[in-house]
Amino acid sequence: MAISVVLCALYIMANGLGLVDSLDFGAGAYYYADIPEYERYVKDDAYQSPVPMWGCIVIFLVWGWLMYRLWVWLDKRNKH
Repeated sequence: MAISVVLCALYIMANGLGLVDSLDFGAGAYYYADIPEYERYVKDDAYQSPVPMWGCIVIFLVWGWLMYRLWVWLDKRNKH
């Protein structure tokens, strides 16, 4: 599966599939943020979260720490 994914990715890159010639941004051409007037398509008021931004950042960091601890626990458990 991994080999077929890599081969498909190489084929797509070699043939420039998905690229629009008038929007040549180099390596970043595949990213949606490179679309001109990107903000027009993704409005900030489309979704209002009851959690403030700092809360989202704290949740993200706590989740990362928990996943790290889980990984360490699994690694120790599998070595014995």
